[in-house]
Amino acid sequence: MARRLPPLNSLRVFEAAARYLSFTRAAEELFVTQAAVSHQVKALEEFLGMKLFRRRNRSLLLTEEGQSYFLDLKDIFTAISDATDKVLERSEKGALTISLPPSFAIQWLVPRLADFNAQEPDIDVRIKAVDMDDGSLSDDVDVAIYYGRGNWPGVRADKLYLECLIPVCSPQLLLGAKPLTGLEDLKHHTLLHDSMRKHWKSFMKEHQVDGVSVNHGPIFSHSMMVIQAAMHGQGIALVNNVLVQPDLDAGRLVQPFDEVLMSKNAFYVVCDNKQADSGRVATFRDWMISKAAAEQDVLLDNDLEENHLGNQA
Repeated sequence: MARRLPPLNSLRVFEAAARYLSFTRAAEELFVTQAAVSHQVKALEEFLGMKLFRRRNRSLLLTEEGQSYFLDLKDIFTAISDATDKVLERSEKGALTISLPPSFAIQWLVPRLADFNAQEPDIDVRIKAVDMDDGSLSDDVDVAIYYGRGNWPGVRADKLYLECLIPVCSPQLLLGAKPLTGLEDLKHHTLLHDSMRKHWKSFMKEHQVDGVSVNHGPIFSHSMMVIQAAMHGQGIALVNNVLVQPDLDAGRLVQPFDEVLMSKNAFYVVCDNKQADSGRVATFRDWMISKAAAEQDVLLDNDLEENHLGNQA
């Protein structure tokens, strides 16, 4: 059954008039004429079938019914005002939902999140891991991390990291019976593939490695899974240098060769065009871009960029 509600504008006018016990002051607060206030009150009284005010010697008083109605409405309008203040405050601070690939969340964002929390303690970050994106932001996502070429229409996309793919393996693999002294030694080991085999194929072609079959070896759907497989000594992986850096720093993985593969793909921070330069979205976006820029200089020197950007996967 539909709710039986009086005209909402009449309620707003009645609440102001009852609070001030004055049509004149209510009109001033609402930026309308005194006649408009009188008209709205009359419409509400007709809807309810009862008088809400009575006049006494140029003063305005509430009837018994009007007083009871005002006390109930007063709490409701206070609640509406508080709820409005809360949602407006949230638009500047409050919760911020980030959508991103699971591997990027685990390997990059989560380890650095304490730094952002320390800088912006009033912003509560909510992490939403997603396997795939369709190039459009959903209503419940404020900022997203996309992986690709940067050509998503209707959104603001800023590049975070160039993708540099590097070979990595467990340190124990270097101590085995089949050492890795050159790229040709890859033929004696299992190649681990991230989503598809094309990266290893491109790597072999760029560095002119013959005699190594890339059509074998397990394929993993997530970068984190192929990194884990490499750490467990299951083979040699070709993975994003940004995602694998924590494991290289900790010694869980090593880079047996200096050769790398540069890709056309990159990680991008993505948000709605209208929100990119203001509020909490801009705060988080600027933090990510600044953080990535500082680390990119360390992970990838200028010579490497110049030498390999033309040879893209």
